[in-house]
Amino acid sequence: MTRTEPGQVRSVPAAPVDRRGTGWRARVRRTRAGALALKAGALVVGGAFIGLGVAALVLPGPLTIPPVLLGLYVLASEFDWARALLEKAKGSAAEAWEKARQRPVLSALTTVGGLVAAGAAVWAVGHYELVDRGRAAVGL
Repeated sequence: MTRTEPGQVRSVPAAPVDRRGTGWRARVRRTRAGALALKAGALVVGGAFIGLGVAALVLPGPLTIPPVLLGLYVLASEFDWARALLEKAKGSAAEAWEKARQRPVLSALTTVGGLVAAGAAVWAVGHYELVDRGRAAVGL
């Protein structure tokens, strides 16, 4: 402990500011049910975006990256393990973006071709009633 002279003010280091402890999330986390609901909501929404990105794997091009990053961002708001995955995914996304920028025409053609193929698949399913035929074949 240091001594101060009379009339001298001793400075006290400020306590670190916890940015996560303010706002609407802090109010929700005050109860156990609220904290669990917040984690469950992040899990459902983040998982849905990651699922969308995985479903987009059939499409060529960089279409899988944005929903997966968004899903990891949502999950990282509540889970520490997702923060580490988000940092790795950001690095991978930056590398993929650089590769796409090196060949912009090929990247654009691949992406547009994938979107056209996906559109054609959706049209064919609706036009040829493939869902109903599949149900009938399975016996539903």
